[in-house]
Amino acid sequence: MSELRIEYLTSPEIADAIASGMRTAVLPLGATEQHGAHLPLSVDSEHADRLGILVAERLGDALVLPTVRIGCSAHHLGFAGTLSVQAETLETICFDCCASLAAHGFQRVLIFSAHIGNYPLLGEIEPKLAARLPDGPDVIAFADSAAILDVWRDAAGHIAALAERVGGHADIAESSIMLAVRPDLVRSDRADAGFTGTMDEDMLAQVLTGGVKAVAPNGVLGDPRGMSSELGFACLNAVADLLSGYAQSRYRPVT
Repeated sequence: MSELRIEYLTSPEIADAIASGMRTAVLPLGATEQHGAHLPLSVDSEHADRLGILVAERLGDALVLPTVRIGCSAHHLGFAGTLSVQAETLETICFDCCASLAAHGFQRVLIFSAHIGNYPLLGEIEPKLAARLPDGPDVIAFADSAAILDVWRDAAGHIAALAERVGGHADIAESSIMLAVRPDLVRSDRADAGFTGTMDEDMLAQVLTGGVKAVAPNGVLGDPRGMSSELGFACLNAVADLLSGYAQSRYRPVT
C-alpha cells in the first residue's frame, strides 16, 4: 500500500487491508512541549509521525494510527506553551485506541513514543491493557529509552564524530531529525548547548522528577550545534530498525 496512515484511508480501504493480512497497528506517541529556543513544541509529534510510517514500512503488515500529540510533559511545564496530560489520561487514550482496533480485527498494536517522558508509562502499560482487554489485540510497548540514546550516539559518532552532543532533548540528534523532517521549523541561528553532562538513568530520573529547568535553564539536554539533515535521516532509520526489530521479536502468530 502506498498510504499506511489510517486517517488518510477510507473505511472500505482499511477493511480490505485488514482482510489481506494488515493486522498490526502502530500507535505513535508524541508531545507538545518546549525544545529550547531553536525548535518548536511539535518536535516529538513530528518525529513520531515520520517514525510511525518508517516502522510500518519495515513491518510490512501494519497501518499507522494518528500520533497522540500531547504527552506526559510535566517536567517541561516550567517553559511557556508546554502542554501535559496525566499518565492515567494517556493510558486511557491507548486503551480506547486498542479497544477500537480490536473491534475491527487488528491483532497487534505496537506503541512507541518519540517523547522520553512517556516511557515510564510504556514500561508498565502492557499488563494493564492485557488485563483490561483480555480479548483484545496483543500490545507491544517499546520502553527502552537508553537504547534510543545509544543508537543516536552511534549515528552522531559515525557521521559527525559528535556523539557527546547527544543528551536526549533538543540536542544534536533531535535537532537533526527536525532538519530532516521539518527544516522550515528549525531556528538554527538560535541553537545553543544546554546540559552537557552524562544523561544516564539517574540523571533522567532527576529530570523527570525535578523538571528540566533545574538542570538546563535553556531547556536543552545536550548540544544541538553541528546538526545536519544527514544525521537526522540516520537517526530516524536507526530507530525505525530498532522499533521494528523489537516488534517482530515479540510477534505471536496471527490466526
